[in-house]
Amino acid sequence: MKAAILTLSDKGSRGERADASGPALEKWLAERGVETARTDIIPDEAELISERLVEWADSGLYDLILTTGGTGVSPRDVTPDATERVVERVIPGFGEMMRMKSMAKTPHAMISRAIAGIRGRSLIINLPGSPKGAVENLEAVWPAVPHAVAKLQGDQAECAQ
Repeated sequence: MKAAILTLSDKGSRGERADASGPALEKWLAERGVETARTDIIPDEAELISERLVEWADSGLYDLILTTGGTGVSPRDVTPDATERVVERVIPGFGEMMRMKSMAKTPHAMISRAIAGIRGRSLIINLPGSPKGAVENLEAVWPAVPHAVAKLQGDQAECAQ
């Protein structure tokens, strides 16, 4: 499985803050044998986010595209909106599971608007901007990620165990 990680941060994109979430996710993925083939940091601009997601998904190079940042309710939190514009199918269970697991740790989880969806043969998942939150949310949905990616890549095996 090949992954790409897109960090959304106005300050990070201007070099005013070091990205900690992208590297934390990259390390977590590597520990599970997943190669992170691409990373980038761009500002919280919906059009830029949508363009980058389309570019990466349509390239066919990445099975899994993770975004980190911009999933809350502040005026600059536009990642779910930008993602929803470009996915062909939303997978509600991913967002539901991330919020459910996070609620055990913080009541602020209920204001997360993170979504996940499919574009072409790529699975796109929005994650929070904090390193701890990003990794914890990916852990919450990881049991389904390899299976979802396999199905997107054309796996014809039966789903029933």
